[in-house]
Amino acid sequence: MEYILIIIAFLIIINVTAKVNKLEGRIKRMQYTLDQVTKQSGLPENPINDELRKLIKEGEDVKAIKKARETLGLSLIEGKEYIDKLKFND
Repeated sequence: MEYILIIIAFLIIINVTAKVNKLEGRIKRMQYTLDQVTKQSGLPENPINDELRKLIKEGEDVKAIKKARETLGLSLIEGKEYIDKLKFND
């Protein structure tokens, strides 16, 4: 009986993990689409980006990540990715 419950729990975890991965992929595609629409429509960039670029230029990447996290509500990994994107796309 215990083995059946363990197997069921394991299958549920695998199923949830697969759905989360699928959702993450959809979110990345949606973000890419939004970025493209923003570029093509001429919408202004997020105003915080100028301040973040200044911190990056000064070699203050950690401060830039912290500022991005505080301002945009990002996780540590998302903040790092955001700053890396600003750093390498300029």
